[in-house]
Amino acid sequence: MTVAIVGLSYVGLSLACLLSKDNNVISVDIDQRKVGLIERGISPIADAKIEAYLKSEAAKLHVTSDAPAAYEIADYVVIATPTDYDEGTHRFDTSSIDDVLATVESCSPKAMVIIKSTIPVGYTEAASHRHPGLSIIFSPEFLREGHALEDNLNPSRIIVGVAKEKDRAAADCFAHLLLESSETKTAPVMVMGSSEAEAVKLFANTYLALRVSFFNELDTYAESRSLSTQQIIQGVCLDPRIGDGYNNPSFGYGGYCLPKDSKQLLSNYHDVPQNLIQAIVSSNETRKRFVAKQVLVRHPKVVGVYRLAMKAGSDNFRQSASIDVLELLKKLGIGVLIYEPSIKDTTAFDCEVVNDITVFANQCDIIIANRWEDELAPFEQKVYCRDLWRRD
Repeated sequence: MTVAIVGLSYVGLSLACLLSKDNNVISVDIDQRKVGLIERGISPIADAKIEAYLKSEAAKLHVTSDAPAAYEIADYVVIATPTDYDEGTHRFDTSSIDDVLATVESCSPKAMVIIKSTIPVGYTEAASHRHPGLSIIFSPEFLREGHALEDNLNPSRIIVGVAKEKDRAAADCFAHLLLESSETKTAPVMVMGSSEAEAVKLFANTYLALRVSFFNELDTYAESRSLSTQQIIQGVCLDPRIGDGYNNPSFGYGGYCLPKDSKQLLSNYHDVPQNLIQAIVSSNETRKRFVAKQVLVRHPKVVGVYRLAMKAGSDNFRQSASIDVLELLKKLGIGVLIYEPSIKDTTAFDCEVVNDITVFANQCDIIIANRWEDELAPFEQKVYCRDLWRRD
């Protein structure tokens, strides 16, 4: 089976590694830097299993920036291009997917197209009407940053959505392809309508955003009333119906998926009654303002921001709560320094970057850290961090 995978970030690159074990995979990206790195066995993203795979003798990835040539010989074309949320239109920007569909239609109309990018509810069905000669299905991904290949190897579920009943057999084949490439081979498989599959993705991530927001608001209440957040969360989560996952406070949810997916779901509700979805989106902004206020009451002249990534071991700054708090502090006239070893420049976000941890700590009145790391221990008295269990 020949599979062309378009887009080599977390979703596309992890899927390429997964499927290349048993299939001919051609990975496509317009970013020549990424193509060059992968050709040399270097991962352009922070993911331990991807890094190890690309360095191994088992790696069989073919990488190119010549998309039409890859599509022409592909049985499957998997689209994993970015769909950033547009604050102006209140929708995902699906232009990169539209471009791939148009190219595939012109040079390889018999290929089965699988959309892995996150899209609005109804997009696949609409795209199928715009491109009647193509077979288009949607298969959402459920990956953690920094563990994308691990999650593809051990999926929680495999979901494939079809807009046309005639494509159901092809959807079954693609689901089987994913299952056979996994290590467990026991993940539940569901084939459903494409709009239902799109909704699964958005509702799943919005529920995770809800859970993060709930425990952050619990922490906001406890800190405001001088109560022990840790004791309250432990007592609440002993209820087996609630459980002990996703309950560690932070400065707010961020990263590739949760902020944009919850906003897109809210947009899909434009003519449907709701209160909760809007509250989830609003709660995240409220939390970041509360964190900034907690810093301000300590009357610092200089605040140090320790790491910008959302999670330990990640190199993703997108929609980082730490950056939003940083911007709030700057607007209030507070001096800000950044400690972020992955940034090689001396400035970022109009702030000085200091990557000697001792020099950084000595120049700050307070250090804010979304997630605790042990190198902060010598300066703990300066650190404001809500990572109660010191884990992601």
